[in-house]
Amino acid sequence: MATAARATTGTSAPAPRRSARQRLLDAADELFYDEGVHTVGIDRVIEHAGVAKASLYNAFGSKDELVQAYLDGRHARTIARLRAAVQQHSDPVARVYAVFDAQAEILAQPSFRGCAFISASAEAPPGGMIEHAVEAYRAELRELFTNLAADTGAADPRTLGRQLHLVYDGAILSAQMDHDPSIAAEARAAVTALLTSASA
Repeated sequence: MATAARATTGTSAPAPRRSARQRLLDAADELFYDEGVHTVGIDRVIEHAGVAKASLYNAFGSKDELVQAYLDGRHARTIARLRAAVQQHSDPVARVYAVFDAQAEILAQPSFRGCAFISASAEAPPGGMIEHAVEAYRAELRELFTNLAADTGAADPRTLGRQLHLVYDGAILSAQMDHDPSIAAEARAAVTALLTSASA
């Protein structure tokens, strides 16, 4: 027995309203990245998010916890983006280049303002929450490069991994300070030299 198709109106349901917590995170991500975690006061984040002040303390408890959530989010998104790029390739060398191709896309974005972790740690006290967040991010990034280096068959994957990490860091700093996203091409050339040397 045939069933009648439901008529469609051509309109979509409105997007669900973001929670106060998510609006605070979105506002913090924009302001902290553009202007710095130490420069932006909590009142500006609250105003930008369009929430009541109590919402911040209910969701995060303090500015420090909001900064932690901001850095955790940046950490997760960056690593996920790099891993997704790597997973598109099966060839070990192509997987290394995929990280730097993904980085080149980031450097070319008009919103690029450098590395969120370098900026956050610039004036942070040693041993604090920001330092621990930076260490966690860099440890995972270093592990990614070391594993990729090992997959290429390099005799010393730890050293090659650290060298690739240095190129990655250098490209970010150069693109930020020189306002030149084309540095990504130079970074890729440096990666070629490192891979060639490691396989010799």
